[in-house]
Amino acid sequence: MLKINHLNKSFKTKKILNNISLTVQKSEIALFLGSSGVGKSTLLRILNNLETVDSGTIFLNDAPLDLTTINTTHTVGMVFQQFNLFDHLTVEQNITLPIECVLKKSASEAQKITQKLLDRYGLLDQKNKYASQLSGGQKQRLAIARALAMEPKIICLDEPTSALDPVLTSYVASNIQQLATDGYIVLVASHDTDLLRKLNCTIYLMSEGAIVETADSRELCNNPDAFPRIKKFIAGHE
Repeated sequence: MLKINHLNKSFKTKKILNNISLTVQKSEIALFLGSSGVGKSTLLRILNNLETVDSGTIFLNDAPLDLTTINTTHTVGMVFQQFNLFDHLTVEQNITLPIECVLKKSASEAQKITQKLLDRYGLLDQKNKYASQLSGGQKQRLAIARALAMEPKIICLDEPTSALDPVLTSYVASNIQQLATDGYIVLVASHDTDLLRKLNCTIYLMSEGAIVETADSRELCNNPDAFPRIKKFIAGHE
């Protein structure tokens, strides 16, 4: 269980995160919905120690989560909007290199883990291609596989459908849902209203750095009028 209490973040005089509090259970998806600049990506970046936090506490399984150790414990994995793959390396090397260099596993161990992940994400036949040669959907699958190779407990995905053709949204949603099924705590930042319709998740609508409305995706589907702000946001993006 991930518990975030009263998280605040400002850049100079601009408030980016305003008293953010929420709890995400294992095997659950939290979808942070909102327009650009409302703080969605900043929240994920804080959890990955890519931004510092001004105040607030974060707990994982009732123990304080020390964000300064994320780069060594790899408790949190990040799939970036632009994937951040090593384009000059092969698909296979994109995973084996971090396993060997970061987790300090042997080449044979890294190979075994990589083969399994590439097979799971349908990339085994692409393993000798350079990452730059992959399609957008393939790049995202590789980015997810690379994040999982670090054995995290929490997976963050920043705008996972923004760089993809809209027809791939269902496939992306399926991959995200599977992460939750596999027992990960999943956090997604998105402004894509098509994505939320395809996920079983808790939706956190953000505005000006604050969570302004929360809804279970199934309840939203059955009774959208009960969540007027989310309904209005969705209507404005259709």
